[in-house]
Amino acid sequence: MADPYRNNVYHQGDGDTYGSYGEGGGPDGYGYQGDYPPQEEDAASDATEGHDEEDQMYEGEYQGIPHPDEVKAAQRATRAKTRAAGDVVSELQELSEQYEDIMEDCGHGKFQWTLFIVLGLALMADGVECFVVAFVLPSAEKDLCLSNAEKGMLGLIVFLGMMVGAFLWGGLADKVGRRRCLIVALAINCIFAFLSSFAQGYGFFLFFRLFSGIGIGGSVPIVYSYFSEFLQMDKRGEHLSWLCMFWMVGGIYASFTAWGIIPRYGWGFSMGSEFQFHTWRVFVLVAALPAIASLVGLMFMPESPRFLLENAKHDEAWMILKQVHDTNWRAKGQPEKVFTVTHIKAPKTAEDEFIEIQSATGTSVQRWAVRSLTLLKLVLKNVASLLSAELRFATLFMAIIWFCMAFSYYGLSVWFPDMIKHLQYEEYQAKVKVFHRERVERFHFNFSLENQIHKEGEYIDDTFIKIEMKSVKFEDSLFEGCHFEDVNSTDTVFENCTIRSTVFYNTDLWEEKFINCRMENTSFLHNKHGCHLDTVEENDVLIYLVSFLGSLAVLPGNIISALYMQKIGRVRIIGGSMLISAGCTFFLFLSFSQSAIIALQCLFCGVSVAAWNGIEVVTVELYPASKRATAFGVLNALCKLAAVLGSSIFASFVGVTRAIPILLSFVALVCGGLVALKLPDTREKILQ
Repeated sequence: MADPYRNNVYHQGDGDTYGSYGEGGGPDGYGYQGDYPPQEEDAASDATEGHDEEDQMYEGEYQGIPHPDEVKAAQRATRAKTRAAGDVVSELQELSEQYEDIMEDCGHGKFQWTLFIVLGLALMADGVECFVVAFVLPSAEKDLCLSNAEKGMLGLIVFLGMMVGAFLWGGLADKVGRRRCLIVALAINCIFAFLSSFAQGYGFFLFFRLFSGIGIGGSVPIVYSYFSEFLQMDKRGEHLSWLCMFWMVGGIYASFTAWGIIPRYGWGFSMGSEFQFHTWRVFVLVAALPAIASLVGLMFMPESPRFLLENAKHDEAWMILKQVHDTNWRAKGQPEKVFTVTHIKAPKTAEDEFIEIQSATGTSVQRWAVRSLTLLKLVLKNVASLLSAELRFATLFMAIIWFCMAFSYYGLSVWFPDMIKHLQYEEYQAKVKVFHRERVERFHFNFSLENQIHKEGEYIDDTFIKIEMKSVKFEDSLFEGCHFEDVNSTDTVFENCTIRSTVFYNTDLWEEKFINCRMENTSFLHNKHGCHLDTVEENDVLIYLVSFLGSLAVLPGNIISALYMQKIGRVRIIGGSMLISAGCTFFLFLSFSQSAIIALQCLFCGVSVAAWNGIEVVTVELYPASKRATAFGVLNALCKLAAVLGSSIFASFVGVTRAIPILLSFVALVCGGLVALKLPDTREKILQ
């Protein structure tokens, strides 16, 4: 077979050249042997001993089915013919095709499926992280005495951390390594998630969740870049789409574990009044298990050979490619297959040389400072290169699509459950009982009061012992000679009341619950300090059910998009999914009950997930290996920014109007869908 890479030297930038790896490669510098010539004795695999090649028979030979090796050879011949017909041959394209040929011969098998599980767990951890705060907030706001502003900041800080993490780890992964960065990112997530479960104050909890988000923010850009570089072209779209399903699994896992753990209050413990460990903290620990499992699995996985080749680490890349080849063919029962690559063309960049020269001088601190500064400059230079002439339009189009999709998806994801809560609140308020000018004297209240308003009442010598008050309001009322003992309250206030000769013993009725009240000879004894978890109603099962159904609803969309990603194409799937999702939002005008909102949320999530899958596949395929993780990180950081804006804007209209959120999501999805249809088709594109 003619060597299409003969006499090829690839120049990259100023002085960056592609050399060759291996000896005896001749003047071409490329010894990839596609026709499997006889191996020298010391190069042959031990697995070939005692094997008779004549014993093998291809099963499809008599059915007219081409042998897979013949198909691969035809594809390579077609690529060679295409290059020969062109006036200008891209040297980067030649290198990419060399790597594609190697991955085709390595096959798709046990190695990729093992890596699929390990990286899927990392993606699952990202999905869990998005749900953790939402699930713990009803309990944490009582346990940590959170105000509405503090609750909003807690929900915001996670996405801000993930935004910073996506940008940081995505950029570093192209310079330091996919595997190394992912390990460090997951380790940071696990450590700070663990610490946050024990944080007793709001400040520490906020700080730990911020760094937990920074850690897990690197999972999405690295996972897709990492996995794609072990896939051949015809497997890439489908298997990257299957990988997306782990985000759905993360949502289901978070919903189930939250429902199974948080309401079980007996599982918690306390050490005095200063240290409380309620069940929501147990859930925070359990939520970190996917990240821990992925972290352990990554210890047994190799670095991306494509990254190693880009960084002139020829020996390591060759060994890993041989490992992939041998693992797959042995698992398929064909250990006689020999890895025939002897020479791999790879770059030696001036950037690497600069780091080596600088790090060889000065003290250890100076060397670390030079390395860090140089690395920072390289990362920023890589980010700036995304706006170069070759990538400018691809980056602009993808930024619009990512932003529009995230703005509408996350905005509606927050708006749907908030609207359900608002409808529940309106229904609850409609059932309020109003008592006007009642006079109660020498009465013993031994039953709970809920959803009541008492106006201009008089309570003389009454006792309130071991009761709960929920959503109770006393207005312009008189309490004289009363005794409150062991009272727990939620959303209870006294407004413009006169309280005389009354004792409050071991209650949580604090000063802020008495608004414009006049106190005369009133005592507060042994009041409950701090905040206390309401163990009755704070964790409505509906919050878990809605999240579970929303996560489960994406399963059909995931399966369909994975099966048809290669047949229909990424562009049509993205555009079609976003436009259909835009149409789904208008169903919200037809019905607005709780059940209708849940059904429409499931419909929207199920349709829009296909767009997410396509977006992530196209993002991987549009950028070269040296910029792939950086581009994914920048776009994913933009996605988190859009999520923050969308959730904040949509939440502000809850209880005000539904027209604006619906129209905003519709416009964003239509714009993103139309732009997506302008993207190039990358189905037959070899990863650069």
